[in-house]
Amino acid sequence: MTDLLNKKIILPGGAGLVGQNLVARLKDRGYRNIVVLDKHANNVGVLRRIQSDITVELVDVAEPGNWQKHFENADTVVMLQAQIGGNDYSEFVRNNVTASQVILDTIRQYRVAELVHISSSVVESVADDFYTNTKKDQEKLVVDSGIPCPILRPTLMFGWFDRKHLGWLSRFMKKVPVFPIPGDGRYMRQPLYVGDFCDIIISCIEHPDIRGIFNISGHEKVDYIDIICEIRKATKAKTPIVRIPYGLFYALLWTWALFDRNPPFTTQQLAALSAKDEFEVIDWPGIFGVRATPFREAIDETFNDPRYGSVVLEF
Repeated sequence: MTDLLNKKIILPGGAGLVGQNLVARLKDRGYRNIVVLDKHANNVGVLRRIQSDITVELVDVAEPGNWQKHFENADTVVMLQAQIGGNDYSEFVRNNVTASQVILDTIRQYRVAELVHISSSVVESVADDFYTNTKKDQEKLVVDSGIPCPILRPTLMFGWFDRKHLGWLSRFMKKVPVFPIPGDGRYMRQPLYVGDFCDIIISCIEHPDIRGIFNISGHEKVDYIDIICEIRKATKAKTPIVRIPYGLFYALLWTWALFDRNPPFTTQQLAALSAKDEFEVIDWPGIFGVRATPFREAIDETFNDPRYGSVVLEF
């Protein structure tokens, strides 16, 4: 175990939702030789403030540079960088595809022994949007690289530091007089607690013989409207939940995007919400030796944890 804790772990894109959670949990287990590479200045600042004893570099990994020297003598790379939202297709290509190619080339150059790639369940989705299509391209790059590694495909995630999904919804709920739900809100989701997902990543780090593609879905199926109700309960919000016609909801999002270059929720994401995807549920607790946290317990920990429950990343 001492040798494991001395591993040098590189986290490209490590200042986002998964990275911030992963750093916290790696440190809880005794890991200290952690290097985070990320281009989001605000979130890098948050990570430096709350995890001051690790190496954090403000860099754009889509461009080769001095940051690549961190890969020298590295043991493991966990590829986390991803463009999730927005309306600019070029940003998805740059962050999901171009950056991945640079990182894979760097792994080969420095002969890093272990890679863990964070893909997404959307690669098997019926959705046709910027995120889905570029994540498919990203995963293909990893497969075609010939670098043996586990490829993890998580579904919608939530937890500490959640700026885009349930975290944003909770903050929006506190700001508006009513909370709008598109249609009847009965869009089945399989939300995955990011704490459980990070435990899976750590299991891959500690067991480098794990190989293959794994669909990591939440074990509970929860309708979107029920997720919103659980958020309201956990945060003690009083905001009324109001259903509005799907078409009107779409029009409101479309109008919002005219005034916001990087809107928190887009028409493409609304289409993905209503796509009626159902993802494979495997026995990842048994495969990786981790506990699946019940949804209600995970929601409570997300918003009420004394250490990180109130830390918010910039959208």
